[in-house]
Amino acid sequence: MRRVPTGKRKAVVLLSGGLDSATVLAMAVHEGYEAHALSFRYGQRHTVELSAAARVAKELGATRHVIADIDLRVFGGSALTDDALAVPHHASADELGDEIPVTYVPARNTIFLSFALAWAETLDASDIFIGVSALDYSGYPDCRPEYVAAYEAMANLATKAGVEGRQRLRIHTPLIQLTKAETIRRGLELGVDYAWTHSCYDPVDGRACGTCDSCLLRGRGFAELGLTDPALATAE
Repeated sequence: MRRVPTGKRKAVVLLSGGLDSATVLAMAVHEGYEAHALSFRYGQRHTVELSAAARVAKELGATRHVIADIDLRVFGGSALTDDALAVPHHASADELGDEIPVTYVPARNTIFLSFALAWAETLDASDIFIGVSALDYSGYPDCRPEYVAAYEAMANLATKAGVEGRQRLRIHTPLIQLTKAETIRRGLELGVDYAWTHSCYDPVDGRACGTCDSCLLRGRGFAELGLTDPALATAE
């Protein structure tokens, strides 16, 4: 069916199916963007998050949702893409250290942003949204503000629109200075039902484990608001 133009500004929103990306999609839609959601089947341990991403995209009103296939298992090097490496589990978020954890997927955000950049060019869009945070995160180097700024500068040198001076591409990181609790609060204000989302690195029978880094940080965010993470409530 032929899509009728909406007149809205188009944006590509990276959507993993997790808490942060769902919040960012809600924010983009709230700001009036025609949101084109992009997810990846990249060889991760499980695809539960992709089912969650599909539901989030539908419920939050994404104009289109695309799942791109790439295979980072050929490189490995992360507990999320290499069966020889175990996902760490802890008793509480207080046990999480400052070192870059084994769940870091080498260059993942660079790869994902490059796909988003390519799609943005074909859509004639000048906005990309990504749910990275420099607070309450696992210490990944590609979640830092200086990384995003450097990538944005590179992107504007690498695109036809940028070279021709027609439009400047902007990478939006609305969560970059928010704690997990602040992110959740904003999402709830925008109508996000976090039961739609899935953030766990190592699910058991499709349910959140509750003890991986992602589950612990997410759970602490809900607890700081006096709430229970619906993903963990389901797992019990």
